[in-house]
Formats: sequence, C-alpha cells, structure tokens
Amino acid sequence: MESLAVNPISPVSYAAVVPPRHTENGFAQRLAALRKEKSLTQQQLSERVGVHVQQLKRYEAGSSQPTLDVIRNLAVALGATADQLLFGKDERGPDDDLRLQFEAVSRFSAEEKKVIKSLLDSMILTHEARRWSSGSG
Repeated sequence: MESLAVNPISPVSYAAVVPPRHTENGFAQRLAALRKEKSLTQQQLSERVGVHVQQLKRYEAGSSQPTLDVIRNLAVALGATADQLLFGKDERGPDDDLRLQFEAVSRFSAEEKKVIKSLLDSMILTHEARRWSSGSG
C-alpha cells in the first residue's frame, strides 16, 4: 500500500486527492471547437503550433494525444488556458452543493481566505489519512 506523502509546509497536491470528473466532451472535441471559434483552419493552427497538419488532425480525431509542450503551444495559439483544452466546463470546479460556499469565500479578506484554506487542507489530509489507513486507497 502506498502512502500519501505531503509536505506540511507546501500546499496539498489536490491532483493526487481529487479524482477528475469525466465528461462526454473530451480533449479532441474541445480542441476542434476552440479552433473553429477562433476561425482557424487546421493548417493555420498547425503552423502556429509548430506541428504537422496531419498530427493536428490526429489530435482532433482523438487518435493521438499531444505532449505537454504541444498543449502549451495550442493554448497560446488559441488564446486559451491549458485547463480549457484539457477539462470540461465543470470538470474541475466544486460540486454544486459547495459552489455557493466557495463563491462566498472568494469575497473574504486575504487573511480569512488563508484560514479557510488551512482548514480545508487539514480536512483533506485527515480524510486521505483515514482512507489510506483503512486500505481503500
């Protein structure tokens, strides 16, 4: 059994703790939609990104996955974030039952946000420790 090693001084690695929610609309569809939204042809985008047009077609068909460097170049060329390319609209946000609370917290002072973040980090670490010690990790 692996243990979740978290440096108590650094922020919690939420990627290891929070499983992604999957959506029907994957990377290939988001890439094609963003390209069309920017009125770019596949040839134009491939030139801006520095990949062959056939490779870009494979990305849009879902038959190939780009490297991190290519994702970065795609994001820059499309004026988007890597998150917009990689994740669906609600894939990384809070569940609906927490959305209003997080919206309210966003209006807190910097010091109040620090307290809330510390509380959340503690709760997440406690939850993960309990999950790993019970063997359901």
